[in-house]
Amino acid sequence: MAPPPLAALRQYASVASPASLPPTVLFGHTDKTLTVYDKYNKSLFHLLVLPRSPALGSEAELESLQTLLKTKDRARDVLAALAESGETARKQIQEEMTERYGWSWGVRMGFHAVPSMLHVHLHVMSDDLLGEAMKNKKHYNSFHPTKGFWLPLEDVQAWLEADDEYYKRMSKLPKAQYEPLLKESLSCFRCDKELKTIPALKTHLQEEWDAKEKRELAKGKKRKAQGAPDGEDDAKKAKAEE
Repeated sequence: MAPPPLAALRQYASVASPASLPPTVLFGHTDKTLTVYDKYNKSLFHLLVLPRSPALGSEAELESLQTLLKTKDRARDVLAALAESGETARKQIQEEMTERYGWSWGVRMGFHAVPSMLHVHLHVMSDDLLGEAMKNKKHYNSFHPTKGFWLPLEDVQAWLEADDEYYKRMSKLPKAQYEPLLKESLSCFRCDKELKTIPALKTHLQEEWDAKEKRELAKGKKRKAQGAPDGEDDAKKAKAEE
């Protein structure tokens, strides 16, 4: 029987044998983390990296980013493990981009300030926001890279190195501060153009992505004609865009 949607990630993270999970769920795992496909992908490539329980903490300690940050030392260890597995996933995503599309683009890693599911999970996703499950304003604004609801992994890690007062303030993650950000107007995360509806936004994002793909493929053909290894410059550029 499938776990309740809200608790699905928690159940996956507590599985003793990750290999028992369906291939439609499991992407990879280590002794400390489990990487799964996001069932409701908001980008063309969208994975979730979970800290395994009890390896990295109890269910209560790993319930959310907010609960994790209550203990600095544990948070530091968990975030380091997530970052390591996230980087592995990022590289695999970019390899698949090149195989599937003939070019690669940015992959970002981060958290939601207010999660919609139980258990800490790091989003590892391609920087396009063209996923089939991108259905409404709340979805889009939660993944917009600069509106504030999306918390880049490196920013959260930096909190741990800041002074105690700053850490205490940032780690509270109050819903009253973050949830209003989901209601802000829709705007393209690349060019800041404002759009009134999700269908209009998705059309605009697709047009921008198509134009970028055309440019990158043309550059790839030119490099190939000049004898440059396939995908070499794409990988360097995608890394620089993160």
